[in-house]
Amino acid sequence: MKVGDRLSCSDHEMVEFAIMCGGSRAISRIKTLDFRRTNFGLFRALLGGIPWVRTLEGRGVQECWSLFIHHFVHAQDQCIPLIKKSSKGERRPTWMSKELHSELRWKRKVYRKRGRPLGKGTGM
Repeated sequence: MKVGDRLSCSDHEMVEFAIMCGGSRAISRIKTLDFRRTNFGLFRALLGGIPWVRTLEGRGVQECWSLFIHHFVHAQDQCIPLIKKSSKGERRPTWMSKELHSELRWKRKVYRKRGRPLGKGTGM
């Protein structure tokens, strides 16, 4: 980065800089839960098959919570598969499905054809 001369009679100065691009991209190793392929029936059966009243009887709050979390995470591991998080730099949020994304693109296209302005305040 280099600071240059002043611009005409202004108090602003020119700034020159070069952007150095690295050769390779970092590969994402982050995994997240894939709720689209969740087996909710098995999840319900695993947690519903536990006799909670007998299991939690006579225990303190902290111990009950730890026991519940243990069973919940165990059922989660069995029923919800993991998926590698995409590192494609997509602009859509992870919660937005491909179908919803395509519907929003269609909506924007229709609005553009009608000549209505699209902005951040329009909810699109």
